[in-house]
Amino acid sequence: MTTTKKKKKTTNTKTRRRRKGNRTAVIFWVCLALILIPAGIFGWVLISAAMDTGKPVVGDRFKDDLNPAITKDQLSDIKNGVRNVTGVESVDVQLASGTLRVYADIEDSAGGDTVVARCSEVYSVVTSVLDPAVYFSQHDSMKMYDVEVHVYNLASDRDSDAFAYAIETKTSYMEEPSTQLVSEPVNAELAQQLRDAVEQRNNPTPTPEETDEMTVGGEDTEEGTN
Repeated sequence: MTTTKKKKKTTNTKTRRRRKGNRTAVIFWVCLALILIPAGIFGWVLISAAMDTGKPVVGDRFKDDLNPAITKDQLSDIKNGVRNVTGVESVDVQLASGTLRVYADIEDSAGGDTVVARCSEVYSVVTSVLDPAVYFSQHDSMKMYDVEVHVYNLASDRDSDAFAYAIETKTSYMEEPSTQLVSEPVNAELAQQLRDAVEQRNNPTPTPEETDEMTVGGEDTEEGTN
């Protein structure tokens, strides 16, 4: 009877140990899976990103927008028209990322007022070819083109006091264009304060050096002098 109880007790102990071992194994594999799955996903993301490095992102952020589109013939007409504006020496027309940019270099002797006036004339040439209500204004929830007209008097030596540069801009969200003479600060006093601050920072005023000499009554004294 005693032997039977011992055998039964031994069997129960082994069973409990086996169950405990099974639970431990299950917990181990579950924890391992919880660690490996996120690590595997993260690793795959890193590998995919590395494989795609240097590849262009193909897409069209203006899908269903910019309709009607500006054509090459219209760009050519704008360029030829701007060339006929008084004082224009060279012109460049660019269309990129939904923005039409027109650059006009006029006579070097032109002042700020003349540059601003020419800017408006060039803008008028652009709008004579491209109706702003159609090409440069949002309609039917459609994003349309922005336009920038850049007019300047010096192609080089732009640090010169004679340099004048104006930009006339109209986005598809603006009702009317805006013109600014960007070669001159909007707040001249503030601009001068900022330039002075930069100059002071780059070239600080030296402080007087301390010396060991003492001055009494305006004359230097030396050790041993009566």
